[in-house]
Amino acid sequence: MSQRERLEAEGLALERADLGDREALVALQRAAYARNRDLLGVEPLPLLADYAELLARQEVWVARDGDAIIGAIMLEPHTDHLLLWSIATAPGGQGRGLGRKLLAATDTRARQLGHAEVRLYTGSPLAHLIAWYGRHGYVATHVETLPDRSITHMTKRLG
Repeated sequence: MSQRERLEAEGLALERADLGDREALVALQRAAYARNRDLLGVEPLPLLADYAELLARQEVWVARDGDAIIGAIMLEPHTDHLLLWSIATAPGGQGRGLGRKLLAATDTRARQLGHAEVRLYTGSPLAHLIAWYGRHGYVATHVETLPDRSITHMTKRLG
């Protein structure tokens, strides 16, 4: 087996996911976003995606506990910023700082790519997440209204 690319931040080691991780990644996303589905009243955007395509075109980084994927970030590099397309933690690990470490890993990766800005978006009804991102340096820039949902765009300037 080949050595996977690694990313480390705040004592958390992540590795680049591949197609062999697809099923476990989808299961993690479904579990992590279950609460959001109820609050949004629609399927969260990350659950509508084709994960084989995402693994091919985005940077997907996973944190493991043994063989189990317990956290993931999906990153989409752009010319002037890094988009944090999805962040997910296993429900059993929520509230234990894993999400904060995943955000720190996102910042680390943005810097590695030469970016001074990270962007993300989340469902506007998810006030708890908007507040959580705010506590980690993100500011809301605008709200986008789609036919079936409203999403809040946020950005963070890296120092």
